[in-house]
Amino acid sequence: MAPVRDHLLARGPLAERANAFLGRAWERGWLPPPDLDPASLWALAAKPYGTKAEAAEHGGRSDEDVADFRERLERLCAAVDEQAQLNALGRAMAWGQLSRVVKNRLAFGALWLDRPELLETRLAPPIIIIGHMRSGTTRIHTLLAADPAHSHTRYCDAYHPVPARLGMNRVRAALELSLLGLLNPWMQVIHPMAPAAVEEELAWLSAALHHSIYESQWHIPAYSAWSEGRDPAPIYREFARILATDAAHRGLAERPRVMKVPAFAEDLATLLAQFPDARLVIAQREREAVLKSAVSLAANQMAMQSDACCLEAIEAQWRHKIALREARMALALDGWRGPVAKLDFDEINAGWESAMARCYAALGLDLTADALLAMRRVMAASEDGHHHAHAEQLARFAEAG
Repeated sequence: MAPVRDHLLARGPLAERANAFLGRAWERGWLPPPDLDPASLWALAAKPYGTKAEAAEHGGRSDEDVADFRERLERLCAAVDEQAQLNALGRAMAWGQLSRVVKNRLAFGALWLDRPELLETRLAPPIIIIGHMRSGTTRIHTLLAADPAHSHTRYCDAYHPVPARLGMNRVRAALELSLLGLLNPWMQVIHPMAPAAVEEELAWLSAALHHSIYESQWHIPAYSAWSEGRDPAPIYREFARILATDAAHRGLAERPRVMKVPAFAEDLATLLAQFPDARLVIAQREREAVLKSAVSLAANQMAMQSDACCLEAIEAQWRHKIALREARMALALDGWRGPVAKLDFDEINAGWESAMARCYAALGLDLTADALLAMRRVMAASEDGHHHAHAEQLARFAEAG
């Protein structure tokens, strides 16, 4: 049973022990400290490719996209080094994430050189859920993904996206979630995950070094500000390549993919240019409720990786993110003429079946009996879900002031 989370910046006991052990191990020379220098990350990832590493870096990509990733890696590593104030565990986790990103970058490039037809995969028009994190997007996503006429991304596809044989991606995902669950005993309360469960595509954006997943874990304002002001088109071109590869590998290209990432709201104009035939579902919730839940999630992630977290700074960051995303979303939607459905958090709570019926009608989709039955099963299974415990956490924190 997980310990009580008595503060937004609480840290699990195993994370405390792991952090202390790593610090001692590096100080005493038992283990080498992780090297977050971009050149070192590249050298490690490129080693298996030998003289073909440069070709793998460029595989399937334009020179602009290659240069964008290189610059992002340089700037992100600098921000982590100069601003994040990571503890030993945080530095190890940062190295693990960034080294995996570079390795996957080269692995995808090598794959696309070998199988360029993957990038020509014709996709059914996607269904894209737009909204802040903690605004009900996960529930909408899960309901729409339950429809057998649709397809979705699984956790193992999101975080281990390079195709692998014998279901090894699911094995890796299961091991990864087990370890993360031990380090962070409240993870499944805040955002339930399972290897083959429906998952958002946030990791596909982070694969091209979009700031969203990193700024929710580390204090990196310089990188966030720079990335927010930069054209995200190279990121979404890589995202589209990964999506096409996943759809082809899993045989899902003919079924509309239900996708959601909170950062989509921030980049909606670019996203719609990449997927001009998309259907949109807009999730709406009162701003302060979104803010409280977002701060809780970010604080949970950041506290494990830094001993210098500041709740006031976290709250200020997410007030900024919410305002930025709302402004950019409104601007993009003003010129959008495609199908749109708007769903309110409280409306879904009051009657999800009627809300989904209205959603399908607005999108021009057929809500079949099979789809409705699958959705009812999903909702029944979630009655005792972990998300109720997160609501109880937030209520307790509010009472404590």
